[in-house]
Amino acid sequence: MSNAADLLIQTLANCGVDTIYGLPGDGINGIMEAIRTHPDQMRFIQVRHEESAAFMATAHAKLTGRLGCCLATSGPGGVHLLNGLYDAKGDGAAVIAITGLPYHDLIDTYTQQDVDQSRLFADVAVYSTRVMSAAHVENVVTLACRSALSKRGVAHLSIPVDVQEEKLEEADPSTRNKPHHTSVVSAEGLQLPQLDQVERAAELLNSASRVAILAGRGAAGAQEELLRTADLLGAPIVKALLGKAVVPDTHPLTTGGIGLLGTRPSHEAMEQCDALLIVGSTFPYIEYYPKPGQARVVQIDCDAARIGLRAPAEVGLVGDARAVLEMLNARLRRQESREFLQRAQDGMREWRRVLRESAMTDQHPMKPGRAAIELSERLADDAIVAWDSGHNTGLCARYIDAVGEQIFFGSGMMASMGCAVPYAIAAALIHPQRQVVAFVGDGGLSMLLGELATIVRYGLSIKVVVIKNNTLGQIKWEQMMFLGNPEYECDLQPIDFAAVADAMGIKGYRVVLPEDCGYVLEQALSHAGPALVEMNVDPNEPLLPPKRVAKYADNMEHALAQGTAGAHEIRQSLQEQPSRSMLQS
Repeated sequence: MSNAADLLIQTLANCGVDTIYGLPGDGINGIMEAIRTHPDQMRFIQVRHEESAAFMATAHAKLTGRLGCCLATSGPGGVHLLNGLYDAKGDGAAVIAITGLPYHDLIDTYTQQDVDQSRLFADVAVYSTRVMSAAHVENVVTLACRSALSKRGVAHLSIPVDVQEEKLEEADPSTRNKPHHTSVVSAEGLQLPQLDQVERAAELLNSASRVAILAGRGAAGAQEELLRTADLLGAPIVKALLGKAVVPDTHPLTTGGIGLLGTRPSHEAMEQCDALLIVGSTFPYIEYYPKPGQARVVQIDCDAARIGLRAPAEVGLVGDARAVLEMLNARLRRQESREFLQRAQDGMREWRRVLRESAMTDQHPMKPGRAAIELSERLADDAIVAWDSGHNTGLCARYIDAVGEQIFFGSGMMASMGCAVPYAIAAALIHPQRQVVAFVGDGGLSMLLGELATIVRYGLSIKVVVIKNNTLGQIKWEQMMFLGNPEYECDLQPIDFAAVADAMGIKGYRVVLPEDCGYVLEQALSHAGPALVEMNVDPNEPLLPPKRVAKYADNMEHALAQGTAGAHEIRQSLQEQPSRSMLQS
C-alpha cells in the first residue's frame, strides 16, 4: 500500500527529477524510506551539511537545465538549506527543496524542531507550501515543479512527518479534489520580440561607431550568433563572470571580464563606447557600465523585468538570446571601421602579456597568478571548472582561459563562499567522464571541508586546487581599498590541506616552489582518483581593479600608513607587475 512519501517520489520522478541531494533526519524518515524503495526512480546523494545539498541541487539545475532537488529534515535541516537556495534564486536556477515538519497536530506548539518552514522559505521561493495530506501531494508537487521551471527559481514543500506515512487509500480528499486532475506535461515555448523593436535596435546599433557588447550567462548557447553580431558591428565582447565560457577567452573578438575582476581593455571599451548591446546579463556593478548619457543601450533578456535594470535601455528585446540575435543580425550592416575593435584587441594582447610575464616567475613566495596559469594550460578541452568566491575568483577570471567545450560556473549574484566543492560534486555525478576541477580559496574550502568525504564516498575523480594564502584575500583588499581601513581579522589559522585530504582518502599534493607548480599539477590531474593540490601563494599581492580608481589608490595608501600588517611587502608588490599597470590611469 503506497503512502504520501511514495507518491512524492513518483511525482518528482514524473517531473524529471532523478537525483536528490540531502542528509537523513528523523523529520523525513518517511521520505527516506520511499527513496530507498524506489531505486529505479531516484538516486540519493548523502552530503555532510545541508547547505551543500542546496548548492549541489543548484549546480545540477545550472548544468542540466532540469530541476535540481534537495532534501532536509525539520528545524535546523531546513534552515541550513537557505544559503544554497538563495544562490539558486540569485542565478535563476530551477530547484525544488523538500523539508520535514513535526507531527501535523503539534505544529506551532513549541514542539521539538518546530520551525515554520513555509514562512521561513517565503522570500527565497517562488512557491512554498505545506502538504496537508496524502490527497494533497500530487497537486502541490506538480505545481511546485512547474513553478520552479517556469519562473527559474526555488519551489519549496514542507511535509509533516506523520503525513509522509499516510496511506493513499486512507486519505480523505475533499469533494472538489478529483484524483489525478493535474499533469506534468512539458510546456515550453520560444519567446520573440516584436519586429518593430528589432528594427529599432538595428537602427540604433547601425548608427553607432563604437559599439561594445556585454554578454552574460543568458547568451550561453548563442555563441555563433553572438560572434556574428560582434563581427558585423566591430564590437568587442565584454563578459560578465557568469558568461565566462560564452565565448572562448582566446577569441580575438572578446576582451574578457568586466568589473573588479575584469580586464583593462574591457574597462576601456565600456568607458569609450557610444552604444552598448547587453545580451543575457544583469551584471550588478553599475559603476562599470558607461556613464549616463554616454552610450545608447539595447538590451536582450528573456525576462522583461530585467530590461533597463542596470543601464537605461532605449530598446528592450525580450526573448531567447540565440533567436533574437539571429533576427538582429539579419538587419545589421557591417561596420567598415574596425578602429574601436582594433584598439581593444591591441589592449588585450598587452594585458595578457603583462599578466603572464608577471605571474610566470620563480619569485618566492609564488605569485597567485602562476597557479592559475599553470592549471589553465593543463585543463582538458571539455573540463568543468567550479570556482569559489573570494580572491580565487579573480584569479580564475583573469588567468584561467575558458576554451573549447569547457564549462565554468559558480555562485553568481550571491557570490557565496563554500560553493565550489559542492558544485564540483554535482558536476562529477552528472558528467562522470569529464575532468572536473574545484578552484577554491583556503577560506571557502574550510567552510564545507566535510564534503571532501563526499567526494571519496562516491568515488568521484574531482581535482581540488586550493589557493592558500592564509587570509580572506578579497575581504582584506576591500577593507583597505573601499574604506581606507587597515586589514582586520582577515588572516586565517593555517590548515594543512594536503594532510587533511590524505586523511580523508584523497591524494594530497603541496606546491611551495613556483618551479614545481606545473609538474605537481600534471601529477594531480593525471591521478586516477580524487586529488587535492595545496598552492602556497604570496598573500601580499593585491587584488586590484584593472584600471586606477583614484579613491581606491588613496584609500590603500591610507590603510597601509595606519599599520596594516605586511605594509612593506604590500608596497613592494604595488610597484611590481601586474599591480603597477593596474594603478595607471
